[in-house]
Amino acid sequence: MQRVNDRLINWASLVEGGTLAQAEAASKLPFIFPHIALMPDAHLGKGATVGSVIPTLGAIIPAAVGVDIGCGMAAVRTQYHRDDLTAKLADLRTAIERAVPLSAGAYNTSLTESAARRVEELTAKADKAGFDPGRYAGNWALQLGTLGSGNHFIEVTADERGRVWLFLHSGSRGVGNKIATHHIKVAQESVKRWWITVPDPDLAYLAEGTDEFWHYIRELRWAQDFALSNRDEMMDRVVACFAEFVGGPVEELERVQCHHNYTEQETHFGKKVWLSRKGAINAEEGRPGLIPGSMGDASYVVVGKGNRLALNSSPHGAGRNYSRSKARKTFTREQLREAMKGIEYRDTDAFLDEIPQAYKPIDVVMKDAEDLVEVRHTLRQIVNVKGD
Repeated sequence: MQRVNDRLINWASLVEGGTLAQAEAASKLPFIFPHIALMPDAHLGKGATVGSVIPTLGAIIPAAVGVDIGCGMAAVRTQYHRDDLTAKLADLRTAIERAVPLSAGAYNTSLTESAARRVEELTAKADKAGFDPGRYAGNWALQLGTLGSGNHFIEVTADERGRVWLFLHSGSRGVGNKIATHHIKVAQESVKRWWITVPDPDLAYLAEGTDEFWHYIRELRWAQDFALSNRDEMMDRVVACFAEFVGGPVEELERVQCHHNYTEQETHFGKKVWLSRKGAINAEEGRPGLIPGSMGDASYVVVGKGNRLALNSSPHGAGRNYSRSKARKTFTREQLREAMKGIEYRDTDAFLDEIPQAYKPIDVVMKDAEDLVEVRHTLRQIVNVKGD
């Protein structure tokens, strides 16, 4: 742990100077209380650093949540062992790829019964929040149960005892992106209107008590609910694919869900704050969580230690070492194949920017996080599914 200044504490041993400078700029905003906590996977983000925990009093920074509102993880532990997976793994991968629309812009052509029920619940929540999600994305209902691209994934994994876990990573999809983008722009217009100077346009904020603030909070919370429902819908489909693959019912022995791009009101150091976790998970004492590595690396099921200085938070993953464009210029498809040896995945150049070497070593991140979380299980990939 490194105390950078009175309002910035850093847990990352591998961190670039530009990342620290970005976090320092945010820490000097007058409404930060008590300090920003920089997680072990911290790296440059849009305005606010990815891997930062940002507590605010009387204001909120929409870009400190980011454009993938509610992005996070879900995992299910089954009763099966990796030795039970005797059929061709490519068949399981392609079945999942058929069941869950992949890639940016992909969506369902119709609603399953479970998706329709979830859409009905989300529609009621939107009505209560006083807005129409269709204003942002007319096909938002068909986005439910879709993965996206980039670092989003679906995996079949096995823990240290060989027990099979189903694991996935996704968020609020296009509708959440449009909600976030709209409110980031509203915040930028708001600070300009009041002649307020911020270190970066993407650190523009909304003042608590204004209509703009509460409009954002209501729509933010809805997008967080959408992301949660999206992961549940996808997981149900993956469970069904896995059941067909193994030829028997799947018993869910445990299901873990956690956001890592979101805002909630929490009490820290005696004050109720708006706590934005941008690339961080809630790690209050006893709380289960999920920390994925990159494709080809280990992932972790953890439990929080409730570290007070870290604002009850921990990292959300490995964190990038290379930008996507730099990774594509640096690494080759043969290197990707070598890194993915022994894992069933779709062999394509599209995943070069997701090669494990483009990320921080997950074992270093977890070492840095020793006082934040306790590792319950270490998961290794068997099957990996990603969108282009």
